[in-house]
Amino acid sequence: MARRSGRRPGNPDTREVILGAARETFAERGFDGASIRAIATSAGVDPALVHHYFGTKDQLFRATIDIPFDPQEVLPQILAGDIDGVGERLVRTFLRIWDSPAGTAGVAVMRSAVNNEWGARLLREFLVTQVLRRAVTALGLDPAEAQLRASLVASQMAGMVMVRYIIRIEPLASAPPDVVVAAVGPTVQRYLTGDLSGLTATAESPAGSG
Repeated sequence: MARRSGRRPGNPDTREVILGAARETFAERGFDGASIRAIATSAGVDPALVHHYFGTKDQLFRATIDIPFDPQEVLPQILAGDIDGVGERLVRTFLRIWDSPAGTAGVAVMRSAVNNEWGARLLREFLVTQVLRRAVTALGLDPAEAQLRASLVASQMAGMVMVRYIIRIEPLASAPPDVVVAAVGPTVQRYLTGDLSGLTATAESPAGSG
């Protein structure tokens, strides 16, 4: 039976109901396939109420996984300037966020992605649509290599999260940010702008989610 739509301004659980509906819808349909109207229908509220609580679809999506940063604010800082410094700026910005109190939410997101298939779907959708797609476009990467480059960068950053913040293997777990940037930044830069000709001939993995 379809849920009755309509505003529920007096219900203190309305925000959580919308978030629950949004998580299900984004996980099932992906970011591109989901709509505010579909989420509102699933939650049994008016679409205007979704906008009232969360603003845009991008903002609602970030709220569903409680990610500790806004790509629209962070990416311009990373992508500004010389393209040869993007790898270093990415790692340095990443560490600044994850080493701050906000990083606790990021660790929770990663744990959810590892332990829960829906959590993995949501994180994958976030990385692909909110981060990697925008970075690839801004950097003007060769379309034939862009998807592989983006997934390699994602693998490096996800691995760093696991080792530094979740498994906490020393000495990386407590290494100063400058040391980590010096070690990891060049690898990320190579994934972004280095020669991948030996890989692109055999790798054609999509950057989209499934």
